[in-house]
Amino acid sequence: MDGPDPDTSWHDLLGEGRLARFALICLGVWLNAADALVVATIMPSVGAELGGLAWFGWATAGFFTGSILAGATAGRLSMVFGLRRAMAWAGILYALGCLVSAMAPSIGLFLAGRLVQGVGAGWIIGFAHVAIGLVFPKRHLARTFAAVASVWGAATLVGPLLGGLFVQAGDWRGVFWLFAVQALAFAAAAVWLLEREARGEDQGGVPALQVGLIVLAVAAIAASGLTGLAWRAAALGLAGVGLLGAAVRLDARAPANLFPRRAADISTAQGAAYGAMLAMCVAGMALVTFGPAILQALHGLSPLAAGYVIGAETLSWTISALLVSRAGPRWQVLWIRVGTLALVAALVWLTFALRDGPPAMVVAAALLQGAGFGVAFGFLCQMIIAQASDAERAVASSSIAAVQQTGAAVGAALVGAVATLAGASGHVLSVPAARMTAMWIFAAGLPAAALAIFCAFRLPVPSASALSSGSPR
Repeated sequence: MDGPDPDTSWHDLLGEGRLARFALICLGVWLNAADALVVATIMPSVGAELGGLAWFGWATAGFFTGSILAGATAGRLSMVFGLRRAMAWAGILYALGCLVSAMAPSIGLFLAGRLVQGVGAGWIIGFAHVAIGLVFPKRHLARTFAAVASVWGAATLVGPLLGGLFVQAGDWRGVFWLFAVQALAFAAAAVWLLEREARGEDQGGVPALQVGLIVLAVAAIAASGLTGLAWRAAALGLAGVGLLGAAVRLDARAPANLFPRRAADISTAQGAAYGAMLAMCVAGMALVTFGPAILQALHGLSPLAAGYVIGAETLSWTISALLVSRAGPRWQVLWIRVGTLALVAALVWLTFALRDGPPAMVVAAALLQGAGFGVAFGFLCQMIIAQASDAERAVASSSIAAVQQTGAAVGAALVGAVATLAGASGHVLSVPAARMTAMWIFAAGLPAAALAIFCAFRLPVPSASALSSGSPR
């Protein structure tokens, strides 16, 4: 087994003035991580007050769609305005979205607030990934992403607690007021911590057409659950997949690209890594989108307890990512493969555990799903950036967020559509609808998880001779 590289120590990673900027990146990740877990905890209460279990998928998909729209321009804006100014405005916009959600009198305005929040969050994460690509040497990328993932560990503990406490106090809207204050603090910290001259690279324009096709794809998949007819749902779902494929093909030859030129070529290491990452994100959205509502309906859990069951996945992700972060090059591809296999096993387990098993079994399955992401994701991120040319390094860095957000948006839209067809609608999730939903939302993710395995096993394991000669991995 390859030993750890002494040049990848924590002291070296945080040296040379990188500590303050690393702290700002972690603060931005916190906003996104805690947001995801808090909103998952409060959504059953939002649906009960504003109406629309059928809109659960839209609430999550809308947030990530906004993130895609913003993330597509992150590299360009970081170059034009500088990271300090761009991050500050991203924090302000995120705060504005929180205020709209907090004051929403209807589900429509609430969804609009989530969309604006998503735009702010997309810029925050996009700029953070640009900063990681610019600030940290390649030798630190795996550990940097693992360390950033530890922020999700803190969110796992605090996020469900915040959401549960606000719901039990009868004030889910207070969550968004709290996050608005945090976002404004982030904006102020960006002005203080970042240097004026810190800039990303010019990406030569904004990939507006590709992003538009992705947004249409998400909307088509999400709308498939509102048709009421199976054939219409299937047609819209297939149309969404087709639009997503068209966006990827167009991006490969467009003058302004969202991804590196060969990102869609799974015969390359970078393309296979992109494919595995996207497919895993699509497959893994069921638990966070509908898990709390099903746990409350079938198992009688409180919002706080349901939130912590969902948080088990994130905690496992964090711990497993840290445990494998120092793995040598020959083990990284093997861990990616293990992660995709664990995701499939977790989805199969959750298909039965959430419907018929005790909460402890659901927690165990959630831990397995989180471990699958944890052992694979950091190495997928590292491979995407390391395989990029110097000219495409900024694009590769910012595209990681775009891939995650696209996968999450498509996955949430798919889950919402399947849940609606399974009977999840109205203000309250009934027991029969919850049982049907619990089965089908995880089964729907299995094809994407199988695609992740296929891509993972196309990744080449570097030979001993390649490692000794210093060839790119």
